[in-house]
Amino acid sequence: MFFKQGRYSGFITPISYVLDLLVINLFTNFLPINFQNLYLFHFYISITWIILSFKNEFYVIHRYSKAVVLLRKLFTQFVFFFLILYAYIGFFKQPLMSRLALGQYFILVFVGISFLKLLNFFLLNKYRERIKGNIRNVVVIGKSKKANQLIEVFNTRREFGYHFSSQFSPRDKDFELLNCFRYIVNNNIDEIYCSVSELKNDELSAFINFADNNLKTLKFLPDNKNIFSKKLKFEYYDYLPILSLRDIPLHNSLNAILKRLFDIVFSLVVIFGILIWLVPLLALLISLESKGPVFFIQKRTGFDNDEFQCFKFRSMAMNDSSDHQQAGKNDMRVTKIGRFIRKTSIDELPQFYNVLFGNMSVVGPRPHMLKHTDEYANRVDKYMLRHFVKPGITGLAQIRGYRGEIEKDSDIQNRIKFDIFYVENWSFFLDLKIIVQTVVNAFKGEEKAY
Repeated sequence: MFFKQGRYSGFITPISYVLDLLVINLFTNFLPINFQNLYLFHFYISITWIILSFKNEFYVIHRYSKAVVLLRKLFTQFVFFFLILYAYIGFFKQPLMSRLALGQYFILVFVGISFLKLLNFFLLNKYRERIKGNIRNVVVIGKSKKANQLIEVFNTRREFGYHFSSQFSPRDKDFELLNCFRYIVNNNIDEIYCSVSELKNDELSAFINFADNNLKTLKFLPDNKNIFSKKLKFEYYDYLPILSLRDIPLHNSLNAILKRLFDIVFSLVVIFGILIWLVPLLALLISLESKGPVFFIQKRTGFDNDEFQCFKFRSMAMNDSSDHQQAGKNDMRVTKIGRFIRKTSIDELPQFYNVLFGNMSVVGPRPHMLKHTDEYANRVDKYMLRHFVKPGITGLAQIRGYRGEIEKDSDIQNRIKFDIFYVENWSFFLDLKIIVQTVVNAFKGEEKAY
């Protein structure tokens, strides 16, 4: 999911992590520090480095960040690293360690990692400036002084990696929102920059809704209008302030990697701990009751609105309406064994194969059938926002009771409300809470699990 923001740019942070960890661990071999337990030191220094990096946001460097931001992060990181390094002596009682050699080790690590960080910063800027790699297409809505300054930044600061495509002026007589939206969709625009002072409140709301429903990044040139109820984030392009409307936690590479690692481990535990014996057993029971395949495979809509094949245990007799009709209460298509596995949510377990393959996550908005995605995208405002992250086997909406058949408009509206909350407020602990509540609900039984 972190590849969405720039093709392969999602690799930059994990590679930087690996290189820096190699530096802080390999440099211990070059000096006579006299470790009593070398492996303990490697573990200690690696874990504390990772924790410090999260705390200091050491690897959060944007394309528009200045070198001074990088230098400030290096200073902050290594001040704390120095304290933690020497704390090792007292904490683990290491009287034989050479303080002088440890100081030399600190200097080596500081020089090595600073060199790598600055080299990476320089090479990325040159890559975007000269090779035109990792480029984002942008449009500017407005012809104010600040809007023109922003366009100048896009055109002159090539190292930022922005390609200015077009400018639309709300003051022009022929200005129409639909023309802007059509241009943005047809020209694969990644980011929209609006001059707030030139747009009416209803026009700004229209841009917000359009960006949400079409998975576009929307940012603002700020003025004195106070129309936003959402949390805004200030960023600076050169010396020009920009407001970001939405910050998706899972678009952060570190968060995405953490979630993906958890998905892989969790899915492997389920596959080799449960599915390895459950699949043959259910295959026998399903086949004895009705003819047809053991697994039901259906196209669903996933991350970035891409289609994927979703796996489930077949719980219905073979029919022609499964691809467009949800199961309802007392559905005659559901078999006896199917009723049991649907009631206990066992039919969803094969989706752990989807998680392992990378199509889904353990936790996320539930994937919908293609027909329903097309239908709800036109009916439900901000529906497409749920596709900013991978779909999940379980999700916040599901544990709050909004699962299964959509019987009335409020069902899908409330489901999307919880999905959007999850997308905008993701945390690892929220995922754990949802998983625990899902297990509890499975044992208690759920009213709409049919």
